Amino acid sequence: MSRENVEIVRKSLVAYEQQDVHGLRACSDSDLELDWSESRGWLAGVYRGIDEVLRFYEGYFEAFDTIEIEAEAFIEAGDSVVVPNVVHQWGREGIEVSARSTLVFTLRSGKLIRIRLFQENAKALESVGLR
Repeated sequence: MSRENVEIVRKSLVAYEQQDVHGLRACSDSDLELDWSESRGWLAGVYRGIDEVLRFYEGYFEAFDTIEIEAEAFIEAGDSVVVPNVVHQWGREGIEVSARSTLVFTLRSGKLIRIRLFQENAKALESVGLR
């Protein structure tokens, strides 16, 4: 199931880059939780349920014309996939913002049930039992 999980995570990242809310919904369980509490941005918080998570994404997409994610790896860890990455975003005024983080995607029955943002890769790996 791990390879399938990686492919679902890849699809969700492509949908995110394309600002495709329908694609994000297709990859996600209705009870999806987005834990963005470690974010240093204005939308830091925990979002529960697909509708609340999609509202988060829609607000995020309003701020950025273009989003590109450079995934450094897809690390399989049981029902989770750890993705260290650098995201490059261009705002409505053409201003570029880049940020490094690690995302942990947790899946159940082929759907995302949790996405958690970490500022430190070591903490992300530790959260799934890896060192």
